[in-house]
Formats: sequence, structure tokens, C-alpha cells
Amino acid sequence: MGLFDTAAKVLGVVSGVNKVISSNPTLNRLFGAGLGKGAEAADALNARAKWSVRNGQTDFRVKITLPAESSLNQTFFGGSRQQFLNNRTRSNNTLLFPLAEEGGVIFPLTPSIIIQHAASYNAMALTHSNYPFHAYAHSEVPSFTITGEFPVQNYEDAQYWVAMLHFFRSVTKMFFGGDDANKGNPPPILQLNGYGNHVFNNVPVVVTNFTVDLRNSVDYISTQQASAATRRSTASERDEFNRIVTDPSRNTSWAPTDSQFNVQLQPVYSRESVKKFSMKEFVDGSLSNRDGIGYI
Repeated sequence: MGLFDTAAKVLGVVSGVNKVISSNPTLNRLFGAGLGKGAEAADALNARAKWSVRNGQTDFRVKITLPAESSLNQTFFGGSRQQFLNNRTRSNNTLLFPLAEEGGVIFPLTPSIIIQHAASYNAMALTHSNYPFHAYAHSEVPSFTITGEFPVQNYEDAQYWVAMLHFFRSVTKMFFGGDDANKGNPPPILQLNGYGNHVFNNVPVVVTNFTVDLRNSVDYISTQQASAATRRSTASERDEFNRIVTDPSRNTSWAPTDSQFNVQLQPVYSRESVKKFSMKEFVDGSLSNRDGIGYI
């Protein structure tokens, strides 16, 4: 048998297979997905999705958190960040418990951020001159907005959504009333992190405004906030968690399956921080996280 005869037969077989596939929608979908007729994998070397472990070096997600050393972690989460990491059942604040491990909010999907850097110059117009002279006044980083989608697929996501909403409500209010030792203080200064060392690295910010849309075109998922049982490391803890989230007598909240958070942030630097600024060190990148403060 010649080479051309063999090629013709192969082409005939391929043509026959294509005709079968094109005439059978089910086979068409299976072959298009890389599956055989019995839905078995066509290639054992196909890539498989798997969870990757994130740490402080590789986690580039956008976060808005309380500083790890801040005493306000006690107010918000019932203990310091390190205490919570050492004992995952420590947090006494059941409402904000989903945020306790990171000390604040992590955007679940990559948000949209438009940041502006501005240098102001005062124009000095001279008599009988075609062009004014410009004298430098100051530089600043104006407030900017982070816009992020928040999908909710189950009651754990709904817990996080409720905690996120309450966190932003809380950090836009001053300390006031009762016997609070912090009464009279303004809203807390937070830290913005995301995209590595030289983008947002411990940037001190305050939340000046936030919005969230509660759409009428999506479903809502009910949930109850739980604390220690959320970790569910044992069967008894899982049973306790399921009992809590299905108990109709507990306070129930409802979260939309899709919503959008818009958080307006203003970078703020103290006088001591401004004193430590060095243009040379800023240019070479060594000021990206000096003494726990990120300069942008």
C-alpha cells in the first residue's frame, strides 16, 4: 500500500468521525470538551485546577485591614491578630468573626482601582506677558475609589458579606458614648495592601465613603453569624455550626448573590511619617514599607 493510499484511508476515517460528531449534538459537546463517548477523560495529562497556598510573599489580593499591632483589634475582633491566629476560637465578635483572621476585608475578586497622583502649581500672571510662570505649591495623592464585585454562593459567603458591610459601617464612625476608653477618637486608620511591595504595601488610609448596591434582580441567601464553630475542625463543631445557621430563632441576615462595593479611600500620613520621607529613598523603592508605613 502506498503512502497516498494510507493517507486517503486516514482522511476517510477522520471524515467519517467528523460526520458522526456533526450529526450528533451530544458527541459534539463531549468531543468539544475533550471527553470520550463514555465521558472518560481523553488525555490523562489534562491540566487540573487546584488550590494554591498563599502567604505574605505571594498574596497579592487587595485588602483593607486594621494594622496588626493596633489595639483596636481587641475592639473589633475580641483579641489581637496574633492571639486569634494562635487560637482560632478566640474571637468574641460573632458579627465580624469572618474577618478576624486577616483583621479586615479581602476583596474576593480583583477590584477596579483608579489612583491619581497630583502636583499643584500656582500660576503667576505677569503684566504684558504671553505665558504665566508656575510656582510649585504641593503634591498629594487624592482620594480614590476601589470598586469590587462580591458574589455570594452559600451561607459562608453570606456571612462574609454581612461582616464586610458591618466592617465598613464601623470604620466610618468615631468612637462615642458609654464608658469606651477610646471615646472622642476619630474613625480608625486602616492599611491598604495589594499587588505586591511597590504598588500598595501597608498604605495608611481612612474610609471616607462606601456604597453597596442591593439589587432587585438577584436572589438573596440567608445566614446567621457564628463564631468559633465557623472553623469546623471536628464533627461536633460542624454539627454545632449547622445547628446555628439553621436555627430560625437566631438573628437572620440576607445577602444578595451578586453586589458591588464602592469604597472611597484617602491616604493619610502623620507629621512624623512625613518627616521620614526621603526623595532619594522613595525613588529607589526603599520607602515602599518603612517602619510599617507604605509611601505612595
